[in-house]
Amino acid sequence: MARKPPSPPSDSRPSGRKPAAATDRKGPPRPAKGSSKPGGKPGGKPGGRPARPPAPTPAEGASPDGDRIAKVMARAGVASRRDAEKMIAEGRVRVNGKPIASPALNVTARDKVEVDGKAISAPEPARLWLYHKPSGLVTTTRDEQGRRTIFDALPEDLPRVMTVGRLDLNSEGLLLLTNDGGIKRRLELPSTGWLRRYRVRVKGAPKDEDFAALREGITLDGETFQPMQVTLDRQQGANAWATVGLREGKNREIRRAMEAVGLSVNRLIRISYGPFQLGQLKAGEVEEVRPKIMRDQLGLEAETPPPAKPVRRVRKPRNS
Repeated sequence: MARKPPSPPSDSRPSGRKPAAATDRKGPPRPAKGSSKPGGKPGGKPGGRPARPPAPTPAEGASPDGDRIAKVMARAGVASRRDAEKMIAEGRVRVNGKPIASPALNVTARDKVEVDGKAISAPEPARLWLYHKPSGLVTTTRDEQGRRTIFDALPEDLPRVMTVGRLDLNSEGLLLLTNDGGIKRRLELPSTGWLRRYRVRVKGAPKDEDFAALREGITLDGETFQPMQVTLDRQQGANAWATVGLREGKNREIRRAMEAVGLSVNRLIRISYGPFQLGQLKAGEVEEVRPKIMRDQLGLEAETPPPAKPVRRVRKPRNS
């Protein structure tokens, strides 16, 4: 008897794996090189991080970081802030190779600042000096009447400095000098409330009660003077010595106030400015305040030096 051929396996029998879906082995076409793709930007790598736009140079837009360019120029010893702003207006200053027309610009240590085609030096650390100003010198950089200024008398090895406040022509004593505009402004602000003390010699024989009006505060020609601290020290011949303390520095304030009570000042010596004392400093001498003392008195933080540039060390070949 003839045998029946074996029947083919049933499709319903489990095979142990799921049927694969029909796919196109070639896949979707790849985007052209340089075209956009989700997660990317035109011009960037396909599928990579978005390309960063080029950072604007300081000449194109002011950066929020860094310091004003006039301040940086002043700290570098180029000129005062006011003169630096004039240089900028005259088109003499370039930043990263581009001329600038406005001082409203911040620069950092990464920017290259040039004045008249020459790169400026790195800013100096903030410093403060005590100067015993002699009588007969004008506290200004230039005098229209041709009189001798304190800058004509300062030591030649002193860097470019600014005065903290001023003393008039016939006044003498302590005058603070600094190379930092920020320190200058901080010391001059009335809000600091620092007491400035003076030794004052007046003509005549005043009594203690003659200074009562000055201790209460007076108004002269519509200008109000704050109360002064006045101590009558001693009589010396036809003159009397007093110590006067005040917390503001209006023009010729002590001389005008003494005149208002009938006294004429014939010598005025500033002996202290806040915590800084004239001491035994002789007329014409300059003494620098130690950086730590300056920082402690002004509440400043220690300046950190710029990071050193990496040095590439070349290893010498071994002798074979």
